[in-house]
Amino acid sequence: MKKTLAILGASLFALLPLAACGETGDDGLTTLRINEVTHSVFYAPMYLADSLGYFEEEGIKIELTNGGGADAVMSAVLSGGTDIGFCGPEAAIYVKLGDAQDVPTVFGQLTQRDGSFLVSRKDEAETFRWEDLKGKSILAGRQGGVPCMTFEYILREHGFTDEDINFNFDVSFNNMTAAFLGGTSEYCTMFEPVASENQAAGNCYIVAAVGEAGGEVPYTCYIAKQSWLDAHGDVVNGFLRAMLKAIDFAKTQDTSVIAENLYKQFPSTSYNSIITSVESYRRIDAWDTDMAMSESAFERLQNIIESAGQLTARVKFADVVSNDYARRALESLR
Repeated sequence: MKKTLAILGASLFALLPLAACGETGDDGLTTLRINEVTHSVFYAPMYLADSLGYFEEEGIKIELTNGGGADAVMSAVLSGGTDIGFCGPEAAIYVKLGDAQDVPTVFGQLTQRDGSFLVSRKDEAETFRWEDLKGKSILAGRQGGVPCMTFEYILREHGFTDEDINFNFDVSFNNMTAAFLGGTSEYCTMFEPVASENQAAGNCYIVAAVGEAGGEVPYTCYIAKQSWLDAHGDVVNGFLRAMLKAIDFAKTQDTSVIAENLYKQFPSTSYNSIITSVESYRRIDAWDTDMAMSESAFERLQNIIESAGQLTARVKFADVVSNDYARRALESLR
C-alpha cells in the first residue's frame, strides 16, 4: 500500500485537476461524493445524517460509493474520483511519507475505536482468552491496514511474539466473512451487523470486541485533499454540522428509533440485528463526540503501525490532521 500511494502521491497530484463537488441540482442540493471503506452500522451517524435530513438542511446530498479498503479509498481521493475519503488516517500518513505536494488532510474523525468483533467457530465466549489465539489462523484484514495492525497490537500486549501470530492475508477485506464461512481460518473479525447476523444464524460465535480490547485509536476519519478543502469550506462546514448532530442522535436516542432510521441502508439485515449492532457500538463508545482527533491518539496510532513494521518514519500530527474544521462546525452549533 505504501509504495502504491507514494507513486500516486508523486504523479496524480501533478497531473490531475482538483476534485470538485458536483453541481447543484434542480433540488437545490450540492452533491458531495464520499467513498467509504466499507458499509457498516459502525458508521451509523453518517447514514442517520442522511435519513434524518441533516445533510439536506445544510444544502447537501451525499453520493456514497464503497472502496472496500483504505488503499482504494485513498486512491479515489488522490485521483479526484471522490471528494471525500472515509477510511483510516493511516492512508494519509502513507501519502505524506511519499512526499506528495497536496497531502490529503484528515478534517473530521467519526470512530475512535476498532469496530470489529472477533468470531470463532466454537462457542467459547465465556472462556475465551486472547492467549487462546497463539498459532491459530486468523482473518483480521489487509496487511498494513489499521484493523489488522490494531489486532496485532492487542496480541503483542498479551505477550505474543512473531512466531505466535498467524494472520491469513490471502483473502481481501470484502471477502473475509465469506471465506471464513467457507472454512478458511479458525477465527475472523467481522463488523456489525455481519457478526450478529451470522451468530444468530449459528454460523459463528462472537467471543470478543476488538475495540474494547484495543482502546482509543483514531480509526475512521474523513479525508480530503487540502486544495479541495480550501475551495469548499462552506460545504465542509455544512457536512460536519450535519455529522455532529447525527452523532448526538446516535448516542442519545432510543435504539429502536435509530434502527428505524437505519433500516433503508441495510435492507437485508433484520431490525433486531441493527438494534443489537447499535447497542454494541454504544457499549464500546465507538463514536467521537466532537469529531476532533487528539494528538495523543494519533501518536498511539503511529505506535501501532510502527509495531507492525509498516512505518518508515513518524509523521507530525499537524502535517496530516486539522481539527479547525470540526471545531468551527461545533462552535456554530452552540
